[in-house]
Amino acid sequence: MKTAYYIGLMSGTSMDGVDAVLVDFADGQPRLIASHSEMIPAHLLKGLQRLCQSDSDEINRLGRLDRSVGQLFGTTVNRLIEMSGVAREDIIAIGSHGQTVRHMPNLEMGFTLQIGDPNTISVETGIDVIADFRRKDIALGGQGAPLVPAFHQQIFAAAGRQRVILNIGGIANVTYLPGDSDQVLGFDTGPGNTLIDGWIQQVKNEAFDFDGQWAESGKTDDGLLQHLLSHPYFALDYPKSTGRELFNQAWLEQQMAPYANLDEEDIQSTLLDLTCHSIANDINKLSPRGELFVCGGGALNKTLMQRLTALLPGYQVQTTSVLGIDAKWVEAIAFAWLAMRHHLGLPANLPAVTGASRPAVLGGRFSAK
Repeated sequence: MKTAYYIGLMSGTSMDGVDAVLVDFADGQPRLIASHSEMIPAHLLKGLQRLCQSDSDEINRLGRLDRSVGQLFGTTVNRLIEMSGVAREDIIAIGSHGQTVRHMPNLEMGFTLQIGDPNTISVETGIDVIADFRRKDIALGGQGAPLVPAFHQQIFAAAGRQRVILNIGGIANVTYLPGDSDQVLGFDTGPGNTLIDGWIQQVKNEAFDFDGQWAESGKTDDGLLQHLLSHPYFALDYPKSTGRELFNQAWLEQQMAPYANLDEEDIQSTLLDLTCHSIANDINKLSPRGELFVCGGGALNKTLMQRLTALLPGYQVQTTSVLGIDAKWVEAIAFAWLAMRHHLGLPANLPAVTGASRPAVLGGRFSAK
């Protein structure tokens, strides 16, 4: 039987772990063969979080973490292969997103930086690695993000149906699929899980707010919510992308200074509403009605999904699982798809989404030989 196996590796802004998928593209559509998540060890997570902020001795720390993340990615792939039953030599390539430590596309000389040395991954696994997907788009004047809308278009678009694909990771991004000849659009809406995860980690030393239960126990403060929504990013037109550089704990502490009397659970509820309102405001601007399919970690947050649905009365809100792709694995599958596009010499960016001057083949190949 003909197969076309690729592995996708994804470690997002939330830094909640490394997702790996083994996908067969033999018939053009992704068929998920196996999946695996690997926790980021505490010492490595601490180093990554520190590297995301300006500090001294950054170059040495960057170099060490680049190799360490590459080793973690290699371990994740090896464990995925072990459980899959697929022969290593049958896998064409690994598509690795890398761990973003800076995303600054709007500077005079814009740049984006992902670590997780692909040479190390290829040596650890014995499989060619395709990585560094974002910088070609940046070189062409684009944002380098989001890259997944091209994948969403191929997999989820349907003639005559207005669909929005919403990925809620650390940062939330949307893809608008108009269902006709109009252009596909996509951009980052703002914070997804990054602020709500950061706050519960700071206050309760818990990795995330399970089902949004802590947020649900609080009451949103409208003054703080409107203050947070006044951030200039939310008023920007697309193409636009963002990350921890804008929405982080230091920024949040600054914004909360006049609201120091609020209960901790009320702050959590307000942060969850910041995510929901910023997403809903952008989706309603794209179209007042349609079908919304959610993926990423946020799709598993019951309270988030309920509040978002209430803010989008014109939309039927479901997860991508009803379209045949488990909401947890969509982004990792997208990077397997990006690896396939590179292998076949096909462009993978959408200039209308990123702002690049032209479509391009993304990434570079790092041979295991």
